[in-house]
Amino acid sequence: MLKVGLTGGIGAGKSEVSRLLVSYGAVLVDADRIAREVVEPGTPGLASVVEMFGPGILTADGTLDRPALGAIVFADSDRLATLNAIVHPLVGARSAELERAAGPDAVVVHDVPLLTENGLAPLYDLVVVVDATPGTQLDRLVRLRGMTEEDARARMAAQATREERLAVADLVVDNDGPLVELEPQVRAVWSELTARAARQGAPE
Repeated sequence: MLKVGLTGGIGAGKSEVSRLLVSYGAVLVDADRIAREVVEPGTPGLASVVEMFGPGILTADGTLDRPALGAIVFADSDRLATLNAIVHPLVGARSAELERAAGPDAVVVHDVPLLTENGLAPLYDLVVVVDATPGTQLDRLVRLRGMTEEDARARMAAQATREERLAVADLVVDNDGPLVELEPQVRAVWSELTARAARQGAPE
């Protein structure tokens, strides 16, 4: 099994890269998706979050009000650390479970937005960083996701810098240009990953 960490700043296009890798045969472990699962209604995770942040972070039907929680934690690094201390161990346990189920010959891609911030690079055989300039990230967040510029800048500021992400990269996908330029790069990355997986699985 080859364990790959995939990361990139918000708006860099990591989701599109992970989608392409899955289409080529990767097994995806999506930390964001798991992070949503572990705080669904009725989970111990949601109970812990409500205990720490109060019932105001719930919607009328008892689900997590993500914008309300986001407004609290992205403006306060201590509160963000508190939330991460609740959610990250739950995400880690579920990720390990999915990885075990993938099989010994799989290329398992862990989509981890906060890989750099949390010092997780050593957990993977190699790290792939999806890179875009801050200007491109900001444009995508405002134009494509409908964020205000202030909110987009706050989300970006809460993450690692571009330089910090690139410092942990083994492979870099440049996604600063149009989508048509992305696919050939991701296909080349996939070729490298499968080659490394084959070498890793070969007998000494």
